[in-house]
Amino acid sequence: MAQDTAETEPRSNGDLSHDAAGDPSSTGVMTAVGPVITVAGAETDNPGEPAEPGSGTVDASADASEAAAEEAARLAPGTEEAPAGQEPAAAATQAVQTAVVAETPAAAPPASTEPVYDELSAWQPSAGSSSSPKTEAAESETRPSARREREDGPEPAAALTADRLLAGRETPPVSGWRRLLYSASLGYINVGDSDKVRLRRAQEHRIAMRLGRRTRYVPVLSRKGGVGKTTVTTLLGMALADLREDRVIAMDANPDRGTLSDRSPGRADFTARQLVKNRFDVNTFSELAAYVARDGSRLDVLASDTDPAVAQAFDDADYRAVTEILSRYYSIVLTDSGTGMVHSVMKGTLEKADSVVLVSGGSVDEARLASETLSWLEAHGRQDLVARAIVVVNMSAGEGTLVNIEEIEDHFRSRVKSVLRLPYDRHLAEGSRVSLDQLKPATRAAVIELAALVVDELQGL
Repeated sequence: MAQDTAETEPRSNGDLSHDAAGDPSSTGVMTAVGPVITVAGAETDNPGEPAEPGSGTVDASADASEAAAEEAARLAPGTEEAPAGQEPAAAATQAVQTAVVAETPAAAPPASTEPVYDELSAWQPSAGSSSSPKTEAAESETRPSARREREDGPEPAAALTADRLLAGRETPPVSGWRRLLYSASLGYINVGDSDKVRLRRAQEHRIAMRLGRRTRYVPVLSRKGGVGKTTVTTLLGMALADLREDRVIAMDANPDRGTLSDRSPGRADFTARQLVKNRFDVNTFSELAAYVARDGSRLDVLASDTDPAVAQAFDDADYRAVTEILSRYYSIVLTDSGTGMVHSVMKGTLEKADSVVLVSGGSVDEARLASETLSWLEAHGRQDLVARAIVVVNMSAGEGTLVNIEEIEDHFRSRVKSVLRLPYDRHLAEGSRVSLDQLKPATRAAVIELAALVVDELQGL
């Protein structure tokens, strides 16, 4: 009889649990019956073996199971407290149900068939929540820098300039009333430099531009003597050497006696011919420095022979040998060529030339000869040099003549790209050593512009 009751009772309670699932008010009572029946069945069959998972019952807590077991043992067959006319097993089952219902709170809703979601393992911090320092350090290591995502790559170290990093640092004006106002206000009022000063700084920046690894050759030409070819070579070389970081040298390639060393501040102990003679012994710049002059200026000058007893002229082979040595240590080589276009050095000079500076005087015959020089270059296949030529109209004779200088300039502008007028300057008319500091402001400005034009022409090569 007890066995029949144990087999019939789960089915009836299962039906009641199914009905209770639809009634929320009865969930706490009927859902808790499942564990009780399981315990009762286990008491009849195998008390020490737990129920198999998936049997459709809901596991109760450990405390409730122990209480139910004690109550079942108390009401087992043979006890005096079993109600009259009731089977012992049925009485035990009813007692267990009553005890569990009284002690167990409302059970959880029916188990879902969906997979269990572990909230602890899947937890992620929200945007407003704080994270540990280790987590932030790991994220910062994996997060790419905004500057590394630039299309042109990371910034170089040269980008960290003082103008960028020092806030509020302003350069005071150079001179004039702007400088006086800046000093009187103790630096609180800074209206900046004038447009003239800014233009000069822009020119200096153009002169300082890098030209690459190859040496550039710029000869200074003239078909007539006395127009200031050597003077222009000296001025151009000084301006380039003062404003550039690399080395610049001016070479006297006059086949006869040249005067380039007389116009430069330095004094040379050796000449270009002696360098040709000892060229195989010159392997370093320190050894080459003994052949050039640089006193008082950053411009190096390689002088020609001044000894009247020398009978052999400086020829094309000598020029090529000297320029081969100079190309190892200098970025720009200026050549003060001799007068005319058909002397012995002119062939090598034009072959190595990257650009030319043509010097013309302010007279009618000097301007005509300079224009014929351009025609000679075109006739000998050097149209490229004519296209990059820079004509300097040197007003060494003064501006008190009746010659229309504007017409001369307009003529040359029709043939070349750049034309520059060099004003008359008493310091240059002396014919002695040249100093940029003693030039008039207009003359100095013209020299700076000439250097900027030369570098502009060399930039595209």
